[in-house]
Amino acid sequence: MKVSKPVITQDGSLTLFHEQTGEHYHSTFGAIQESEHIFINAGLQALTNPLQTINILEIGLGTGLNALLTMRWAGRQHRAVHYSGVEAFPPDLELLETLNYPEILEMEQSLLSRFYSSRATQRFSDYFQFQWIHQPFEDFFPEPHQYHLVYFDAFSPDSQPEMWTQQGFHKLFHALVPGGLLTTYSCKGTVKRALKAAGFVIEKLPGPPGKREFLRARVPGR
Repeated sequence: MKVSKPVITQDGSLTLFHEQTGEHYHSTFGAIQESEHIFINAGLQALTNPLQTINILEIGLGTGLNALLTMRWAGRQHRAVHYSGVEAFPPDLELLETLNYPEILEMEQSLLSRFYSSRATQRFSDYFQFQWIHQPFEDFFPEPHQYHLVYFDAFSPDSQPEMWTQQGFHKLFHALVPGGLLTTYSCKGTVKRALKAAGFVIEKLPGPPGKREFLRARVPGR
């Protein structure tokens, strides 16, 4: 996979440029800022049911930034999280080790590359367990009612249209528990229609700097 050297974003955190899609892994207006806004604040912190263990699925694990932020949240909140990340083509591990997320978040530098060190479930702390699912999203078929939250963080619908289909969202709809959430940075019309057709109730929320809006989708239920 063709990934160039790290690129600095406006909040001081780095991202990578993916040459094949012509896109950055994160917003150049602020990588950490974007991930916290869309996935942590609007997703993880928006879960309302008092769960003992939160099961999270990420589609597009990429650099591991969302997983890292979730691990930090779990430790601070003393909440158990089981995290699964689907990624068929991870960035080069040497490139991951150059990213400054652990330094900014005051976490261990080796964590990003450790996400890709094993396909078995790894326990990173008392509150965070992680599994890398090394297969394309099209070939991934999760068990029903397994997750409370999905982070959908694939490259854009323009560059990876096969990731943003009604069929794909239908799988995720059934993988979520009633009341479960899916958050994604895209607010494109085709994405909204595909989510609705899959059964989700969607809402547009104010975006982070550099982005007007993003989507949060909910499975009807409690």
